[in-house]
Amino acid sequence: MKRTKTVIILGFIVAVFAIALIYLWRKNQEDPVTYTTEIPVMQTIVVKTVATGNIVPKDEVLIKSNISGVIEEVFIEAGEYVNAGDLIAQIRVIPNVSSLTSAKNNISSNQTALQTAKINLQTQQTNYDRQKALFDKGVISANDFEGIKNTYLQTKQSVEQAEINLNSSRQNYDIVKTGTTSGLGNIAQTQVRATVSGMVLDVPVKEGNQVIEANNFNEGTSIASLADVKKMIFEGKVDESEVGKIKEGLPLEITVGAIEDQKFDAVLDYIAPKGVAENGAIQFEIKGTLKSIDSTFIRAGLSANASIILERAENVLAINEALVQFDPQTQKPFVEVMVGDQKFERRDLELGISDGIFVQVKSGINKSDKIKVWNQVQGIPDYAKKK
Repeated sequence: MKRTKTVIILGFIVAVFAIALIYLWRKNQEDPVTYTTEIPVMQTIVVKTVATGNIVPKDEVLIKSNISGVIEEVFIEAGEYVNAGDLIAQIRVIPNVSSLTSAKNNISSNQTALQTAKINLQTQQTNYDRQKALFDKGVISANDFEGIKNTYLQTKQSVEQAEINLNSSRQNYDIVKTGTTSGLGNIAQTQVRATVSGMVLDVPVKEGNQVIEANNFNEGTSIASLADVKKMIFEGKVDESEVGKIKEGLPLEITVGAIEDQKFDAVLDYIAPKGVAENGAIQFEIKGTLKSIDSTFIRAGLSANASIILERAENVLAINEALVQFDPQTQKPFVEVMVGDQKFERRDLELGISDGIFVQVKSGINKSDKIKVWNQVQGIPDYAKKK
């Protein structure tokens, strides 16, 4: 019985020993882990955030009518260039019956007043001539004659004022009826003229459309919109998580979707002090003025992206950010530099800015150091390596 137990124990020991030998043999057959290396590069690192928006004119002027009526003729089209004072449209006035009647009655009233004043003047003229003859003969005193003379002159002035009122009422009647009158010349209200020079961006009205005059209670109908297309700005929005990183005066790089392989320089001019809720996030409006764009025509309203340059480091020593390791206790960055065949030593680093791919190295390594790729993927199949 004892002999059987001894044999079993010895067999178990031999089996364990054999398994250990097989494991060690297989372990020795495996290729040793070989780490690849990368060297630092000289690179420009740019830290930026992106805002989406549109290209719009810096100053867009809406030309409005100062009289109500119907568009009789339009003299411009979108895309044309006009100068200040150029004729844009002609308006035909559709008179208001109540205003027309009131203006007509006002003419009649002033005509009656003028006739009455002329009758009074004739009476005063006769009295004045008679009293002057008596004064010349010394029949009446100078004081009495002076009162009669003043009455005559006042009556004469009232006739002149009645004539002015009649002419004014007639002009008002013409304006109510036709929108203009004699003597207005270039300021005729039926003619809409450009107030500034620029390109016509839009003409929202056509012949036959009704327009409303601009006044204190109504902004009026827009006849055309004008702008200087050489002075364009970027209008966009940034998220609240990014607005704290930007400030006015930062450079922008504008890319327009409709214009390939071209970037436009701009300067951030405006950041809204108040955000607006959009799709569950707070957005802040920004504006940036584009620099000289004389060689390129950018249409107003084109979609664009603005890269806001937060930091830039020109031609600095940089490494792939994936090569950086961090001490588990101090959290200080370091890399492993090759000092021999698959032998590496630790080098502590002082890092600068990072764009998410490359990070600036201020000190700790030099340009010729070979840095260990410590997190490389192990066990890549042969077919994957060939790819």
